[in-house]
Amino acid sequence: MSAGTRTPRASVTVRVPAKVNVQLAVGAARPDGFHDLANVFLAVSLFDEVTATPAAELTVTCEGPDADKVPLDRTNLAARAAELLAARHGISPDVHLHIAKDIPVAGGMAGGSADGAGALLACDALWGLDSSREELLEICAELGSDVPFSLVGGAALGTGRGEKLTELPVGGDFHWVFAVADGGLSTPVVFGEFDRLTEGVDVPAPTASPALLDALRAGDTTALAGTLANDLQAAALSLRPSLAATLTTGTDAGALAALVSGSGPTTAFLVKDVEAAETVAAALAASGTCRTARVATSPAPGARLR
Repeated sequence: MSAGTRTPRASVTVRVPAKVNVQLAVGAARPDGFHDLANVFLAVSLFDEVTATPAAELTVTCEGPDADKVPLDRTNLAARAAELLAARHGISPDVHLHIAKDIPVAGGMAGGSADGAGALLACDALWGLDSSREELLEICAELGSDVPFSLVGGAALGTGRGEKLTELPVGGDFHWVFAVADGGLSTPVVFGEFDRLTEGVDVPAPTASPALLDALRAGDTTALAGTLANDLQAAALSLRPSLAATLTTGTDAGALAALVSGSGPTTAFLVKDVEAAETVAAALAASGTCRTARVATSPAPGARLR
């Protein structure tokens, strides 16, 4: 049966998680401008929701914190996801995509990538396409380096530019606090600063830390705290020196470890338990070093139909 003869659904909503990079190892710039990565992703319990509804043409709307900073044109990854999926099946991307934001915007937590993955799954269901997981992951990789993980969730090692995923076992829950900064940081700009800071330096090939993977497998929070690493942190701090005070505030309040999340400027704090999370979040919120602090757990499921 062709996509055009299926009974259309009234609407489809997909919930999709944020991510934290517990390890982000970055290699030297490649000829294509990308960098090889060893990127250990954990999905965390902060979610966007993307709702797809039949429409006369492709449109995007958005609500939630910093919704005014989300592009509503065809540069939005949600819109691009709908276009790519429709093109593969020879149909028109006539859909209204509504994004309910809860993941920080331009915060290094893959909010835009999450919306792309969410829209892809929502449109696939809305249009009754029944695409295979492999086909959806191919489109995700075409959309961006972090989009495949947004679809998969849980925990995974991303290699290549981050889009080639190997799912990882996780032996327990981890508790986090995320300090949301004022304003965003552009991922390409942060990578550019990484290149500037490492100019003339022999940058080693990125590899995943065996100790970190063991800590995830065991669900050992203390061991994981000792292995967190982000090769983009120096670049993010160079561009936004005020983040150093946020990191110090969280560790002084009892976080076991702290790091910049991805390309920033959100900072992530690994804590022992729920009580410690509340203490650290309160200290960060009162410190004036960030706009707000959010508590979350990991791992979380990937994109799912509601």
